[in-house]
Amino acid sequence: MDFELSKEQKDIVKAAKEFAEGEFPDRAEEFDRDETFDEAIFKKAAELGFVGVFIKEEYGGPGMGMLEHCLITEEFYVVDPGIATAILSAPFGAEIVEAFATEEQKKRYLPPLVTGEAVMGTALTEPDAGSDLAGATSTTAVRQGDDYMINGSKMFITNGDRANYLVCFVQTEPDNPSRHNRHSMIMVETDREGFEANHLTGKLGIRASDTAELSFNNVRVPCSNLIGETGNGFSEAMHLFNLNRIAVAAQAVGIARSGLEESIRHVKKRQAFGAPLSSFQGIQFKIADMFAWIQAGRNLVYEAAWRVDQGTIDHRLIAAAKSFCGQMAVKCADMALQMHGGYGYLAEYKVQRLYRDAKITEIYEGTTEIEKIIMARSLLA
Repeated sequence: MDFELSKEQKDIVKAAKEFAEGEFPDRAEEFDRDETFDEAIFKKAAELGFVGVFIKEEYGGPGMGMLEHCLITEEFYVVDPGIATAILSAPFGAEIVEAFATEEQKKRYLPPLVTGEAVMGTALTEPDAGSDLAGATSTTAVRQGDDYMINGSKMFITNGDRANYLVCFVQTEPDNPSRHNRHSMIMVETDREGFEANHLTGKLGIRASDTAELSFNNVRVPCSNLIGETGNGFSEAMHLFNLNRIAVAAQAVGIARSGLEESIRHVKKRQAFGAPLSSFQGIQFKIADMFAWIQAGRNLVYEAAWRVDQGTIDHRLIAAAKSFCGQMAVKCADMALQMHGGYGYLAEYKVQRLYRDAKITEIYEGTTEIEKIIMARSLLA
């Protein structure tokens, strides 16, 4: 068993670190405060090959694996989770297209994502349908000749107000006796009549990333926009979740590592009772715990990603990585802020953003509770 990264992987880590450290810090506080983002940073990241690294070469991507994607993710999230989310979520849903779409669809939708010419999103969650996608999703796509007519709404959609196209989880087979076969994935271009996106503000964290509420009012799309088979939408969504849960776990590792690095810098220079904070055992225990948790979380992420690259999707391992790393990021961010004391409560200090950014890793792409249910059912089956 080899725990050493290859030279190519080390070069990827180095390049991602240099790009993030060169581009993110000067704008991070501004984007967080104003809930904005500069698309020029995204375009530059795409030009340098950091966007959609998992997309195959025949569709314009570099054809790297999930592990390489996680390496980039961790380095970006160490520097700033908000900007990292805005960049790395730009091809969100490409995994569905690559796995289930026709060749014509892949060649149409995937190459512009890699070059930064287009942004994509996946419209799954609804105001009353989050974890229970199969049972509660009510957005409908009714077939009318060669078209689908889509009506309904979506909530908390990443890139909803920014995307050029969205793959949407919609009910197409309402009478199917199996609730897991009632839905399909349909691509919707956001310039179609009847589509509206409302940019959501006031988020706790990752405020540089666009999140929106969507409305579909008689949005007509051709049947050729169906991705995969009719009634296979739930399986396609689960495929996306399995891959993105690993990426979210990598996000959490990056956030936790940032908290550790910020804390080490602070406690070495901050004095209390005539001695540096780093000399106190209580501080040392916190630093040691954070290091151990981060190492454990990273190993979970790397193994889950490596197995995907070997052709195996281990649901239980992926759920473990997502659950553990999300909780670990929140704990590490909390410890980091505690070690900073009053300074950590100020917006100008990075740990305040980390504290707010960390929480989302326990929520999106499957809550911590959902991940524990997946693990428990597998173990008790």
